[in-house]
Amino acid sequence: MKPSMMDSLLGLLQIRVKRGVNLAVRDLFSSDPYIVVKMGEQILTTRVICCDVNPEWNEDLFFSVTNPNLTVLLTVYDHDKFTKDDKMGDAEFAIKPYFDALKLQLEGLPSGTIVTTIQPSRGNCLAKASQIIWSDGKLVQDLILRLRHVECGEVEVQLQW
Repeated sequence: MKPSMMDSLLGLLQIRVKRGVNLAVRDLFSSDPYIVVKMGEQILTTRVICCDVNPEWNEDLFFSVTNPNLTVLLTVYDHDKFTKDDKMGDAEFAIKPYFDALKLQLEGLPSGTIVTTIQPSRGNCLAKASQIIWSDGKLVQDLILRLRHVECGEVEVQLQW
């Protein structure tokens, strides 16, 4: 990590890529999906799940946060052996609402307390409302993201600090 980045490091954001739902078929009968997750200059990738349009990754990806105003871009691809990988849609979301909730004094709240709710809108890729919840001493946010630029598909992720 660059020294200038260490000076402005706010913390580590854990993005658990849970699963894909009803992803687009890009091979003959199925797809071999994986997800590239990008935040600022950082790029991480999940493993490829073979022959499954409803894959379960349950992979934790960690991003160092220096700017809470960044967005996270997820791009789903179909892995191909002999040709360029096919794009299967993308989605993005802001981490600002989650980061703002982190700044609140939440210690002492009962586990399961809803801190805030983000509604789906034209400005986000949420398929349904996303709640930021105080759970066992941590803030957790589950997001169901509707993929753009594709005929179908959603990706479920979870944020933790």
